Amino acid sequence: MTKLLAFLSLSAMVALTVSPLAAQEKVTFAYLLDPSHEAVMYGIKSGKVHSDKIVVESRALAIPALIQATSAKQFDVIQTAVIGIPRALAQGLPLTIMATALRYHKSGEGADIWVKNDSPIRTVADLKGKTVGVYGINSTGITLIRLALAMKYNMNVAIDGGDFRFVEVPAPSLPAALATGRIDAATLIHAQAFQARQKGEFRSIVETAKDMTEVTGLRMVSAVVVGFPERLEARPDAFREFARMLKQSLDYALNNQDEVFSAVGKQANIEPEFFKTWFTRYSDFPAAIAEQDIRAINKVWELSKGLGLIESYPDANTLIWRHAIRE
Repeated sequence: MTKLLAFLSLSAMVALTVSPLAAQEKVTFAYLLDPSHEAVMYGIKSGKVHSDKIVVESRALAIPALIQATSAKQFDVIQTAVIGIPRALAQGLPLTIMATALRYHKSGEGADIWVKNDSPIRTVADLKGKTVGVYGINSTGITLIRLALAMKYNMNVAIDGGDFRFVEVPAPSLPAALATGRIDAATLIHAQAFQARQKGEFRSIVETAKDMTEVTGLRMVSAVVVGFPERLEARPDAFREFARMLKQSLDYALNNQDEVFSAVGKQANIEPEFFKTWFTRYSDFPAAIAEQDIRAINKVWELSKGLGLIESYPDANTLIWRHAIRE
């Protein structure tokens, strides 16, 4: 885990540039700090996916930093929380959805709540009054977990006065916080959840992704790739090229799994099996957008408003980039 965290920290600190030719335009991109996303980005970062038109500078960030970077317009293109879009619009920050970044996999794994293996907590009801560590209270991932607890299990998920004590913990620190008893339960991120199943130190008590798919009939979307309307309009060709490269980089990973999973696994000190698990059981990173995704985004906003998490929201159809790659 120490080597993994060192790899993630390095990825967060270093902006990587591909094919830096003077005549090319630059597009900056921030994405989630997780080895799964390094697999998605491998094609671009390795130069296997390249362009004569643009240079992509990319940086991996933790979820709170992605949310902050969106507000600050720090990058041209950002992977950001679905729940953050209505909040940004309410604050006068228009965003355009370019692609779906994280969609629940049809298997429904990857959004569990975990406890120590020897914990007396067995069910959601046992969590009442307990402390739940979360990686980003304002993220869509945690919002969806809260919605599942409310809709499927009739729990009060209010931050103040609810059935649980939600405590925000930096994502890399969640396993240690759970192992040492600082928190009673945790919402582990992708690589952590995989390692938890491998090592047996932690135990899942609820699979909220399955619950949300059951309740809504949709595979929920937690993150999207967004751009800023004025930049997209000013340089449409550059951003269309970026969209092509991102989708091609994803396709390269899926079509060359032995190469990509081995290389990224070595860098991240995690077994290649993690990536196979992630792509087949945890999440999809479409790098495109489907009609079901648009319905899912609208459903997230509708349910979030019902819980008082947002005051208003638009029709997601009105925010989709006209050049978005359709799935």
